[in-house]
Amino acid sequence: MYLTQYSIRITHNELMKPNLEVKIGKLKLKNPVMVASGTFGYGTEFEDVADIEELGAIATKTITLRARVGNKPPRIIETPSGMLNSIGLENPGADRFIEDKLPSLRKFKIPIIVSIAGETVDEYEKLTKRLDKVKEIAAIEINISCPNIHTDQLFAQDATLTKEIVKAVRSATQKTIITKLSPNVTDIVSIAKSAESAGSDALSLINTISAMVVDIEKRQSRLGDITGGLSGPAVKPIALFMVWRVYNNVKIPIIGMGGIMSWQDAIEFILCGSTAVAVGTANFVNPNAAAEIARGIKKYLREKKIKDINKLVGNLKT
Repeated sequence: MYLTQYSIRITHNELMKPNLEVKIGKLKLKNPVMVASGTFGYGTEFEDVADIEELGAIATKTITLRARVGNKPPRIIETPSGMLNSIGLENPGADRFIEDKLPSLRKFKIPIIVSIAGETVDEYEKLTKRLDKVKEIAAIEINISCPNIHTDQLFAQDATLTKEIVKAVRSATQKTIITKLSPNVTDIVSIAKSAESAGSDALSLINTISAMVVDIEKRQSRLGDITGGLSGPAVKPIALFMVWRVYNNVKIPIIGMGGIMSWQDAIEFILCGSTAVAVGTANFVNPNAAAEIARGIKKYLREKKIKDINKLVGNLKT
């Protein structure tokens, strides 16, 4: 009799289908897990080793109006509990992306988010107008926070510049726009509010933290371009804090990222206010990490008898 009751209980739990669907602007994601821009190529590079269609969405490697060769090598250095990268936004440019990369992305039946960057407000606007005509692109992520480019100040470090860029992109498209914020600021909340007021549908945070690693034998940086962006588990506590701060000060959805290596990490971000999460550095360790995290979240909801993932968003006890 005990075995029969136990079997019935297990079957009931397995049959429970929690709602994993989340909404980011106009986007409907079947689950809250996506891959972070720059860590998954253009998607097709991973199709033989990852369960891509188990993801909620893909964010492509950042593209610019014209091609960029990127920074000089070495470009990636492993560090304790993380890695530094200094890729420098290497990409083929908008036209070649549309002609060469986008066709192979059409096979995936999940939303494609294209990350964009520019050196001026005008470049962001022109690039957005170019992409707005492409129906396969579901959303645009405005990357104003990459620390691996040669500039005295990131757009994401200035509330006024952030507002100008978001306004320009907003005027050029009706697609969902997501503004990617930098942790390299004194007050991320003011930047987040600026993006929100300018018309951003959502925010993604955090981008990498400016950092460097030194070779004491050569007495020089171990990166070819001296500095880079730190990502991985080392940055997770900072990312969680910033997500929580922003969540409590804006009304638009947040895509949380920064050191997510497991489904437990993802749940932490959701509790702190992330509607969705993006997996980055973990993809270099395990190409199927994001899909495994999505499965783990589903299992967690079943075990906790939570019927809707949205009930967890920002549900941190304070």
